[in-house]
Amino acid sequence: MTVKPLDGIRVVEMASFVAAPSAGAIMADLGADVVKIEPPSGDTYRGLMRQPKVDGRRVEFDAAFAVDNRGKRSLALDVTTDAGQSIMHRLVATAQVFVCNMLPARQQRYGLDPDSLKAVNPSLVHATLTGYGTKGEEADRPGYDVTAYFARGGFADMSSDPDTGQPSRFPQAAGDHSSGLALLSGVLAALRLAERTGEFQVVETSLLTNSLWAIAGDVSTALIDGRRPSARNRHEVLNAAVNTYRCGDDTWILVNMPVPATFPVFCRQLGIEWVLDEDRFATPRDRFQNMAELVAIVDERMLAKPAAEWGRLLDEENIVWAPVQSLDEVVKDKQIRANGYVVALAHRLDMSGDMPVVTDDDTDGDVGVPIETVAVPIKIAGVDVAPSGPVPGPGAHSRDVLSELGLDDGAIDELRRSGIVAGP
Repeated sequence: MTVKPLDGIRVVEMASFVAAPSAGAIMADLGADVVKIEPPSGDTYRGLMRQPKVDGRRVEFDAAFAVDNRGKRSLALDVTTDAGQSIMHRLVATAQVFVCNMLPARQQRYGLDPDSLKAVNPSLVHATLTGYGTKGEEADRPGYDVTAYFARGGFADMSSDPDTGQPSRFPQAAGDHSSGLALLSGVLAALRLAERTGEFQVVETSLLTNSLWAIAGDVSTALIDGRRPSARNRHEVLNAAVNTYRCGDDTWILVNMPVPATFPVFCRQLGIEWVLDEDRFATPRDRFQNMAELVAIVDERMLAKPAAEWGRLLDEENIVWAPVQSLDEVVKDKQIRANGYVVALAHRLDMSGDMPVVTDDDTDGDVGVPIETVAVPIKIAGVDVAPSGPVPGPGAHSRDVLSELGLDDGAIDELRRSGIVAGP
């Protein structure tokens, strides 16, 4: 068995939805024992997103939930009760990391704030991810990535329709996953500090700060001049060699050659060298002032060949471009496959019967085909950074985790009867 970087590290995760759990998923893939705490009714994110269909048949597998919860253990626990909070404290005492997305007021209410947990485990790393930060008037305002990251942070306005001003819609959890990486970075740095000093560490990040970081170039400029960047349609771009174009096979490509000196190469490969002799396109400023005409010229030319042929011609001069792919194309992309950017889960899908059946590898390892998911965006030479186990059901490991804390079967059964704990 390959040694993993976080072997021997226990993470207690009290978080729902995506951002903070995504950090826990990466830590699990890196070898940590991640114990996911969810209410007895289960994480509210379970079953919330689109479920897959194969050959028109619904597959009872929560693919979106699986991305951020593979390889974890689930303890279904009611932390609103005194008994639940006592169990949480006993569990946190055995951990190196506590991760949560609870707002500050709720942390204090349930005894999970930094001061409370420092008394339980003085060398713990306490990590919090919120919508808007832990200070200020809106510290206890709830937020999702669409509100705190995309809307509040400026993304939605910057990518709004230039004609109507209507804000754009964004793919699910895109801001969550980038924010989860920031939380992970903070946790790993704090773990190093805790190991060196033996002292309690507090880590925090938010969806809002990660939004600013993601568009930091634009934000830093606005900090100086206070101006709102104008939304532009594709006929008003700053550079015709930085744009999207429809090709002759009705597919789109995106070209990105931002340095003005490369514009002649772009024109030659497209076979429109005559543009370079036109006074209206002589300089970058001239081209900008006549951009609608220039883009129209390139548009017409691009329709003469399919995307693959244009790609070959652009590659001849190392012109940077990419196809604009749909997700059904993305999952078949050979470059993604070659680099292992998708991985197999410990689940298999059997489509041979009347209804699709999902099993765990340890129950029927040779039935059906493996179910794949997105790999964490980290590669370490010689380390198998991959899901270490299946996606847990709600409370699937409640008895195991409580037994590790010293509770016998009788005490666990009583907790189950009282509704404080759920699971087998």
